[in-house]
Amino acid sequence: MVRMAATKTSFDRDPGLQLRMLLTLFLLGALYVAFAGALILGGGLSGPTVLLVCGGLAAFQLFTSDKLAMHAMGARVVTPQEAPELHAMIERLCIQADLPKPKVAVAQTNMPNAFALGRSQKSATVCATTGIMNLLSPAELEGVMAHELAHVKNRDVMIMTIASFFASIAALVLQFGFLFGGGGHRGGNNDDSPGIFFVIIVSLIVYVISFFLMMALSRYREFVADRGAALVTGRPSALASALQKISSGMAKLPQQDLRVANEMSAFFIASPKKRLAGLFSTHPPMEQRIERLQQYEAQLQRGTIAAA
Repeated sequence: MVRMAATKTSFDRDPGLQLRMLLTLFLLGALYVAFAGALILGGGLSGPTVLLVCGGLAAFQLFTSDKLAMHAMGARVVTPQEAPELHAMIERLCIQADLPKPKVAVAQTNMPNAFALGRSQKSATVCATTGIMNLLSPAELEGVMAHELAHVKNRDVMIMTIASFFASIAALVLQFGFLFGGGGHRGGNNDDSPGIFFVIIVSLIVYVISFFLMMALSRYREFVADRGAALVTGRPSALASALQKISSGMAKLPQQDLRVANEMSAFFIASPKKRLAGLFSTHPPMEQRIERLQQYEAQLQRGTIAAA
């Protein structure tokens, strides 16, 4: 079968994804201002204190989230001597995609999955689990790793990290708000109750909006990464086959083995969570992803597929 060779220019960024990321950042910024205002007005905190605390937490999230995620998954960076085939595969894909080579990691888990982390292309890490490397053929694994490199190329990992930060902080404030709000009543001091109630309401709104923004962006970016992998490898059918195997493989694992990775669900190539529909899903339906990949395969064979 003759395939059209992918070129570096075929891995251009998707304009729709770029627009969605900009819109998400703008809306999250507006939420952040409203959230900070609520803490100042309702929480009785000074402006500098709020900026210092929130800024510090944001920096901590941005610069350490990849390390924390790697630790949670039991993953570690491997050398070319430890994983020569995986390194060679990623080197080839990076040349094709015109990307600096990221750090390569392996997670010791039976869960067949892969993910990308990092705040920039130069600080990125791509990780494959031992489960996925044992399950997939080399061509299928290449499609999966090309998918993860597409996330790095599009810089959507950083946006997802920022979005998850807002949701996490709002959830934390909600917990403390309920705790200290209840404590105020027990102590007989009700002066701060209206302010605490206001903070709780704003935190809830910020959490809900951040959550749905993150879910919507997460679903779209998976389609874009699938397309990027199809273009850079020239074998959409290999990625479609990999997704089918991954889905079947995770369905066979005990739920307790998948629950450990639930917090990172949005960053995986396939969600370890039980299937959720609509707005609550971090990934588009697997059937839709495979159907699109099959369409790309037909377009590649006809030579009609174009760069985004």
